[in-house]
Amino acid sequence: MHFVGFNRIVADPAYCDGQPRIEGTRITVASILSYLAGGLSAEQVAAEYPKLNTKDIYEALAFAASHMKDRFVPLRLASTSK
Repeated sequence: MHFVGFNRIVADPAYCDGQPRIEGTRITVASILSYLAGGLSAEQVAAEYPKLNTKDIYEALAFAASHMKDRFVPLRLASTSK
């Protein structure tokens, strides 16, 4: 299944437990986000995975951002007074 607005992000229960991934690979959006969060640049991630290019990396980021905006739950701050 392709996601509307995302040309390279797909999900299929037969691959990667249905997690969103880059089409034609078993590289999940979550994996890409983990590499970026760990300090790698988009260029470094693409260099490590020849099937990816920087457009794939940025599409994974956009996909994650798009899906997070509807899942935000405001947290109450703990009271600092005693």
